[in-house]
Amino acid sequence: MQYHADMILGDVLDQDPTTAPYFIEIGMHCLGCPASRGETLAQACQVHGTDVQLLLEKLNRHALTKA
Repeated sequence: MQYHADMILGDVLDQDPTTAPYFIEIGMHCLGCPASRGETLAQACQVHGTDVQLLLEKLNRHALTKA
């Protein structure tokens, strides 16, 4: 799986719950809130003051370890 900025945060968590620590690490503690169900990764990162590219690097590296 390749993660990209326009993916919905809730969908990412549904597909792979083991990604949750990467979101919590950057301050996204409310992963069950209604906003997470509809926000893209880019939108969530913008709201939380985080660089989406850094998050994508971590998520994609994580996906490679699971492959």
